[in-house]
Amino acid sequence: MTPEQLFEFAWGLANSKKPFLWVIRPNLVKGGFVNFSSEFVNEIRGRGLIVGWCSQEQVLNHHSIGGFLTHSGWNSTIESVCAGVPMVCWPFFAEQQTNCRYACTDWGIGMEIDTDVKREEVERLVIELMEGEKGKEMKQRAMEWKKKAEEATSPNGSSYINLDQLVKNVLLK
Repeated sequence: MTPEQLFEFAWGLANSKKPFLWVIRPNLVKGGFVNFSSEFVNEIRGRGLIVGWCSQEQVLNHHSIGGFLTHSGWNSTIESVCAGVPMVCWPFFAEQQTNCRYACTDWGIGMEIDTDVKREEVERLVIELMEGEKGKEMKQRAMEWKKKAEEATSPNGSSYINLDQLVKNVLLK
């Protein structure tokens, strides 16, 4: 993302007044690392944590997580579904647009941010996800998808059986 987009996300998160954990990898911003203003740091003090890495799966599975701001890559999408966490999606290449469409349109567990991200939109979507009626509906649907994922991966589930059959076919042939 560009430094401008980063700042729009940052101020949208700050203005939402919601607690957040934000992972900013070193290669995330074009041109390298960006310093946040002291005004921003003061604004998020006590409710915002910015880190360079975390175990995304562990974080998503923590009971306190209410939503996930994601680029909608396949791994991130699957981890969010399996954790029962609704998403705010900002796709920009490869399969991300397709995953976002499924999350937002077909599965009902996501909301998309416009490509030309603006802080007001980030703030509005975060608040809607955490407090609004649509957010509550999305959380309910996300928990239904979590249950389906658990069923599919149980020893009698379709994904478990199919993977087991694949392994047997590969090893026996």
